[in-house]
Amino acid sequence: MRLAGRLQLHSLGMVVLVLVLILLIDENVGWRELLAPGALAAVVALFTAGFFTRDLTRNLEGLRDVTRALATGDLTARPPLSESGEIGELSTAVLRLSEHLGSRIAALRTEDALLASLIEALDEGVVAVSSRRDIVRINSAARAILSVQTAVPFSSDSLPRVRELRTALDHALAGIRTEGVETVIGPRTVSLTARPLESGGAVLAMFDLTAIRRLEMVRRDFVANVSHELRTPLTVVSGYAETLVEEDPPVEARRQFASAIKTHTERMQRIVDDLLDLSRLESGHWEPAVTEVDFLSIASDIRGMYHDIARPKGISLEVSSPDQLPSVDADRTAIRQILSNLVDNAVRHTGRGTVTMFAESADGGVWVGVADTGPGIAPEHLPRIFERFYRVDQGRSRDSGGTGLGLAIVKHLVDAHSGKIRVESEPGKGTTIAAFFPHRG
Repeated sequence: MRLAGRLQLHSLGMVVLVLVLILLIDENVGWRELLAPGALAAVVALFTAGFFTRDLTRNLEGLRDVTRALATGDLTARPPLSESGEIGELSTAVLRLSEHLGSRIAALRTEDALLASLIEALDEGVVAVSSRRDIVRINSAARAILSVQTAVPFSSDSLPRVRELRTALDHALAGIRTEGVETVIGPRTVSLTARPLESGGAVLAMFDLTAIRRLEMVRRDFVANVSHELRTPLTVVSGYAETLVEEDPPVEARRQFASAIKTHTERMQRIVDDLLDLSRLESGHWEPAVTEVDFLSIASDIRGMYHDIARPKGISLEVSSPDQLPSVDADRTAIRQILSNLVDNAVRHTGRGTVTMFAESADGGVWVGVADTGPGIAPEHLPRIFERFYRVDQGRSRDSGGTGLGLAIVKHLVDAHSGKIRVESEPGKGTTIAAFFPHRG
């Protein structure tokens, strides 16, 4: 029942109570004598109760609507402050409550946004799990590691079924910490940490070790390859030198020993020089001095350098370019090194045939490369030919004097020019390797 109705019934009840008391006190008064005054008193009581309760009801209904709005999250609702007395004090209290709730919720939202931004900025994957095993927060790094795109909240059953991950989560929810467990999740190597929360639930932290482990493997392979490449010439040099020191071979033998020592020393020198060049390029300290380079001039110089090496093998060195070829925008020393490495590689791998240096105009730049009629490269080897010390034919490449670093140097030099490399090869039909140099501006 509404407040106004209750007050009116209360007033009417008071009138009836007064009439009953009058009858009890004065026996000479009858019901009929009190009927008219009683009716008039009841009407006045009802009118007075309605008059006084109208504003009270309106104010209370307003306060009710405001509190309902606050309960549903509408913090913009404000009660009227025009009344005085207890209703006014109640309105002021509700106003202060709404303002306090608004400021607190605004602060919580700001803090939550800051926390979300901080978590998203981490390279480390972070996952928050509730006590009911639901994922309630997960950053983009963790989504990438776990390959999960489901919107939160979602069940932890959707996480990858990796034993170390599941065990760490179970232990954390049971109050046991897990520190630095290394595991494999999909293609990634991950260091996993899990910690329980005091309020229940757990936090998983995952650091992607894939790049670090790959670099460690490259370093190990590099050390092993360098050791392997240097062992043979060092063994030969050491053996011949020991023979020359301890024995007295004939003059012709001494000459052969000295020639072998010189050959293998030069090979070691080439390996060291290429390693230094590669280290300088990989460190990022080298910047190409780009100028307009005349391709035909450099190609003619390289042709003269390798003429005496190619002719005994029955290899014809040729140069091909269009009549109106524009200048190549590149570092002159770098493009000379690129062409010489490609020609050296082609001459060493081609028995009899042709090695051609060429240049072609293209949209936005010029292609410069070397084509040979050698044995070609099988498709499975093509993705790896620019790796350091990678050889398609291990024995033949080393015997022919290659360092295994030439194509790696070519790749880094082209990358430094913001260019790209094209490789075309077919077993038995030769190989073509070309580098694209974009025009400046």
